[in-house]
This record gives sequence, C-alpha cells and structure tokens, in this order.
Amino acid sequence: MADNRQQFWLGVRDLLPLVSGVLPFGLIAGATGISMGMTPEMVMGMTVLFFAGSAQLAAYSLIQDNAPFIIILFTVVVINLRFVIYSASFAPLLGPLKKRHRFPLTYMLSDQVYGLCSMPEQQKKSATQRIWYLSGVAISMALSWIFSVVLGVALGASIPAHWSLEFTIPLAFLAMLVTTISNRLLFMVALVSGSCAIAFQLLPYNTGFIAAVVAGVCCGLFIPNLFNTQDEKQGGKHG
Repeated sequence: MADNRQQFWLGVRDLLPLVSGVLPFGLIAGATGISMGMTPEMVMGMTVLFFAGSAQLAAYSLIQDNAPFIIILFTVVVINLRFVIYSASFAPLLGPLKKRHRFPLTYMLSDQVYGLCSMPEQQKKSATQRIWYLSGVAISMALSWIFSVVLGVALGASIPAHWSLEFTIPLAFLAMLVTTISNRLLFMVALVSGSCAIAFQLLPYNTGFIAAVVAGVCCGLFIPNLFNTQDEKQGGKHG
C-alpha cells in the first residue's frame, strides 16, 4: 500500500510542472465563456461535459458564428478523435478494472495524462503501480483544469466587454499550433489546412473549417508517401 501511495504522489509531482500551461488555457476558457454572455453554470457545465479545452474553445467559436448544432458536434468529435488512440493505448491496463474505477479514469484522460503515463519508464512498472501513477496524474490534472476555469469565470465577470476577450480563442489555437510544428510533414499539413481554412471561410455554417480538417488529414496521409518516393529516387541516383 505504501508503494501505491508513493506512485500516486509521484504522478501528482510529475504533473505539477505542466500546470503552468493548463492555467492560462483554463483562464481563457472560463473568461471567454462569460464574455460571450454565458452564465457561470453554463461554462462550468460545458467544462465538465467536454473535459477538453481545445474542443471547448472550438465550440465557443462556432457558437459565436451561430453554427448549427450538428456542425458544432461534428467539429468537437473531429478535434477529440485523438482520444480514441489514447483509450486504445490504455485499454489493456484499465480494461480489467471495475467500472466504478475504470470510468472515472477514462473520463479524466487528457493530453498531459497520456504523455506522462505512456513514457518508457512507466511501461516498465507493474500494472498496479501504473494505475496508481495514472490516478495521481489524472486527478491532479482534472483539479487543475477545473480550478483554472473557475478562476477564469471569476475574472471574466469583471472584464469589460469592450476588451473583446473572445479574440483570445484564435490566439490560443495559434499558440498550440506553433508548438506542434516540429518537422516538414507537420509544416505542410499546417500550411494546407490553414490555406483551405482561409479559402473556404465564406462557406455557410463554418463548413470551411471541416473542409480544412479533411484537407489536413488527407495531406498527412499522402505526403509521407510522396517524401518516401522522392527519397528513394534520390537514393537511386546516388547509387
């Protein structure tokens, strides 16, 4: 039992440095919702329902544009498709647990939780140790996110409307985008998606966003084959 507690608090400790990135994002999510005219109850309900900051901000943007519910739903699902991969990765670990333990842990899955708990040193631990470590990371992450949104809601109520805080939504996404572009493939995907988003921005119901997502996915699927073909040709010439 002592070792389990140690793993739990180790997870809490490893998550703490990431709170600096969670806090401003939560502040934006909470304050922006209030600036859009939502009640604190609506913002917190949305936060608990989504438990995904990027999807919540995207939904805010679509709500501002008066997009149909089906478009908002589809957009949120597309943004959160990565959680299918996360769930599949943790299925062998969490599957044997009882529902009362498995459901809360799967609900609290996030990018930070997946990143910390899928590291090689964690894979070497026993299943029990990994579960307790995951619990420490997930619970501390959930509390950090909810607290930051609550703080954003409190601040948002005192922020003047003429500050146009909703403009922070595209800025937040831009900041996330820049940090993820680490190679030429991701750069090409970002370039194609961004170009399509601009070209199709006048389409009704914000369907230009969906077209940009589809274009980016197609780009990510086909460009690697193009790069490999070019590399093979260059290798053949040198040979």
